[in-house]
Amino acid sequence: MDNAQNISIEPLSKVLGARIVGLDLRLPVDDSSGDVLREAFSYYSVLCLSDQEIEADHQADFASLFGKVDRSPHRPTDNPNERQSTRGVMYVSNIKRDGKHIGVLPDGEMHFHSDGSHRENPYRATSLYAIKVPSSGGQTMFANLAAAYDHLEEATKQRLEGLTANHVFNYNKTRREDIPKNAEAYAEHPLVRTHPITGRKSLYLSRLMTARINGLEEKESEELLLDLLDHCESPEFVYTHEWVPGDLIIWDNRSVNHARKDFPREQERLLRRFTVSEPGTSDDEV
Repeated sequence: MDNAQNISIEPLSKVLGARIVGLDLRLPVDDSSGDVLREAFSYYSVLCLSDQEIEADHQADFASLFGKVDRSPHRPTDNPNERQSTRGVMYVSNIKRDGKHIGVLPDGEMHFHSDGSHRENPYRATSLYAIKVPSSGGQTMFANLAAAYDHLEEATKQRLEGLTANHVFNYNKTRREDIPKNAEAYAEHPLVRTHPITGRKSLYLSRLMTARINGLEEKESEELLLDLLDHCESPEFVYTHEWVPGDLIIWDNRSVNHARKDFPREQERLLRRFTVSEPGTSDDEV
């Protein structure tokens, strides 16, 4: 039995995001519903489906509606509390079993970033499913980088045209001072990207992973980056999601940054993550 084609879309905020109502992801998603979801994804950039009671394979099937689900061998692929999936699942958790974390990125605040920007081919999308959440904190914030670009002064837009920046793997750091400005391993991307579906321009930089702007002196690069980062993270461009168990969110890494708020270390948090890449990219790219 397929899902009924009775989807409703409710905006989550004025800046971005929509809640999708009317789908049970334990059931196959029909072609018409898939088209609705992809159109909503392009327009709203962040989609949330609540009250979902799903396993890892259901989440992977949902993510596959938006591109190629990653199956990287470099990711942990099992959870002691759940049947192992055959695809590249990652658990984000502070829970420990036998003294070891069962997931990655266990706790603490995490600055705004775009998943995979350190790769030559960044992730198209990321999906998170909430299994356990703390009673306070741990929210995920989403920043609309297209809206942030739209609100730049014209002189700034012209200044950014043609500039590129280096992005480094920096998930375990919390301060810009710790970012290696001249790391040997990095990916170079334009500061301004054009979305391949909507044609809309957006900024592409983050506090966590953008090391420097190429062609500028280090001081000028950092000053410009900090100005742009402060602008991107203005409340007018940010939606903050309060997680509830059963929430499934997928967002567009091409035009959205996300960040995590801190939460009490003694409270358990467990989310399941899949990433989606562009067709034709290799699963071996870390």
